[in-house]
Amino acid sequence: MIEAQRGIHIPGPKSKAAFDAEARYLAPGMQSVALFSQLCIERGEGAVLYDVDGNRYIDLLAGVGVASLGYAHPKYVQAMGRQLARVHVGSFTTEHRAALVKLLAELAPGDLNRTQLYSSGAEAVEAAVRLAKSRTGHTEVIGFWGGFHGKTGGVLPVLGSNFKHALGPLMPGTYLSPYAACARCVFDKTFPSCEWHCVEFLRKKIEIETTHDVAAIIVEPIQGTAGNVVPPPGYLRMLRHLADEVGALLICDEMLTGFGRTGKMFAIEHEQVVPDVLTVGKGFGGGFPMSGLIIREEIAFAKPFANPSGSSSSYGGNPLAAAAARITVETILEDGLVEHARRVGERMLAEMKSWERDLPIVSDVRGRGLMIGMDLVVPGTRQLLTKKATRRIFDALLARGVLAMIYNPEVRINPPLVISEDQAMTALAILKEVLGEAAERPLA
Repeated sequence: MIEAQRGIHIPGPKSKAAFDAEARYLAPGMQSVALFSQLCIERGEGAVLYDVDGNRYIDLLAGVGVASLGYAHPKYVQAMGRQLARVHVGSFTTEHRAALVKLLAELAPGDLNRTQLYSSGAEAVEAAVRLAKSRTGHTEVIGFWGGFHGKTGGVLPVLGSNFKHALGPLMPGTYLSPYAACARCVFDKTFPSCEWHCVEFLRKKIEIETTHDVAAIIVEPIQGTAGNVVPPPGYLRMLRHLADEVGALLICDEMLTGFGRTGKMFAIEHEQVVPDVLTVGKGFGGGFPMSGLIIREEIAFAKPFANPSGSSSSYGGNPLAAAAARITVETILEDGLVEHARRVGERMLAEMKSWERDLPIVSDVRGRGLMIGMDLVVPGTRQLLTKKATRRIFDALLARGVLAMIYNPEVRINPPLVISEDQAMTALAILKEVLGEAAERPLA
């Protein structure tokens, strides 16, 4: 068992010196976890990270769901080194890419069997929107409150949060509607007696607000950035029917949920829903920048998307990226990591659900597989804790050797798929202890 480190000052002197030296030249705006921790990471092994001061951390972050195989996985290291020594760039066919797209066609649900590859999540989502417009001849796009699909100009309009404030004007023809986040229902209703009020609201919104020219409905099967929010069973099927009604494509964004994280290869398999387009990324490349679309055959050939160079990317699917994705997906299969994520995630979820009874600041524990969320609240209310309060929790947790996205009150737990049950439960024991201490002091 990995024992907790106690009484450690974070960041250590070597991390702090490196962070300060970099900060003199690095532009602002880095990920909060890097800015708050000020760590300089030296190496990783499995689900554990080590900083330059020799401190170790059980990783419940995985680079925001990116490091699906953890760190320094021997199969990954060997395959990447071998490919790098041969050729690393170019759009020509390679053995790895040919094998990868065939493998994806075999793994993807239903008749999704064509893949186009990119290097970032936002790039792939923008491509999915272009494809939807090419296929349907329509121009409008529907997204959801709480949704997150990247930070580029083409996807900012479907970003359902205040992140886009002061970044306008936004691309026209985009509409947002409340997601089926039942514990936070904006209509103050209860499932299932609500009779899918949020879906009926969206149907009416399309009828009244749009020009009835909807090209796509884009949705996360589980909303990641909003706090790993799991919609009720049947929600995706309702959206599938609605997309068909209005002649739009259904785009399911599985950047975070894909490739085993939820205990299924793809999260849509929990609902037996086949979208028209599946966007994938993050854990897809095991840490290498890799994303893509997995598309229905007849949709993939829509023009102008399908014109030569019409949907290509300079970096997407290059020899090194293809090697990274192929070895990652094959290792997930060979090492049984989908089932592992389901089994370990179920135990973690059961443990954390008990905290709703034992810890007054914990509310609405939710999740599937190794994608778990919870809210931190003022005891006896649904009022979220302040970021000042959760930042103190993040710092205390870090000092005891656990790295987690807990500097916001909507907590996200996304460890590498290779995390052992022992590591996972050790991390949760430390987290419970820290939360218990936090509940006993002023939370303002």
